[in-house]
Amino acid sequence: MRLQFETVDVFTSEQFSGNPLAVVLNAEGLSTAQMQAIAGEFNLSETTFVLPPQNPAHTAQVRIFTPNGELPFAGHPNVGTAFVLARIGQSYGRDISGNRVVFEEKAGLVPIELLEDGGAVSGARLTSPQRLSLADEVAPDVVAAACSMSVGDIETANHRPCIASCGTGFIIAEVKSRAALAAASPRADVFADRIAGYATSKLLLYAQTGEDGIDIRARMFAPLNKIPEDPATGSANVALIGLLAKLRQEADLRLSKIILQGFEMGRPSVLFASAEKRGGEVIATAIGGHCVAVMSGTIDLK
Repeated sequence: MRLQFETVDVFTSEQFSGNPLAVVLNAEGLSTAQMQAIAGEFNLSETTFVLPPQNPAHTAQVRIFTPNGELPFAGHPNVGTAFVLARIGQSYGRDISGNRVVFEEKAGLVPIELLEDGGAVSGARLTSPQRLSLADEVAPDVVAAACSMSVGDIETANHRPCIASCGTGFIIAEVKSRAALAAASPRADVFADRIAGYATSKLLLYAQTGEDGIDIRARMFAPLNKIPEDPATGSANVALIGLLAKLRQEADLRLSKIILQGFEMGRPSVLFASAEKRGGEVIATAIGGHCVAVMSGTIDLK
């Protein structure tokens, strides 16, 4: 069985920065175990597998795997997969036209708008499949210990660390300074001892900045998922923008933020996040960015 794949760097316009993604284009017939093995072979934060849609009104069914498990939804895999399919112009013999695709995923339907530059597809922006949900708070000292920080580095004036989700859950914690964010370092032993009992062990730290062109700097650690640090995490940042909109006093607003992630890893990624709030409730969240193609090839399964 011969599989076609492409890799792209997501949330960047330059090769070898942003967050790399592998997209397997003709995954029909693969078992879950085979998909997991291929994702482990790529050993990227995520690999996607494109399947025929169950509903012909949609573009494709997409399954997302980390090196050690399947995700119901993720940000950069959707943005990158939409970019790849739009550049090819078809999926399973069906043409892709216009500026919108819809993916079927475990978390629900993911509508995606294609971005263009000079008439060519340059990236994509997704709307999350689920509305913002907030769950347990996490003690600031637990977050600090897991990230080799002082508890005084955790900012609690706006919110305490908490679990937020727009399809995939993350512990989200604000830190007081860019310096504190840069100094953070995940401790897998503390994650295993003190974080593993929560509904999610993925942790997003962020600092609000006054930099020109950048509103927020962020870092995401998931050592228990074999991801010590992720260069760009769309599903975490789409939950973050939803949380920030929820915290605002206005009952109705549109909130947009430019987020820089991956800088400390040498793979800077720029994410464009937005949320819409009506009647005090966050009704929509979106995340997007640019992509650049890197590699293409085949996998020969024996």
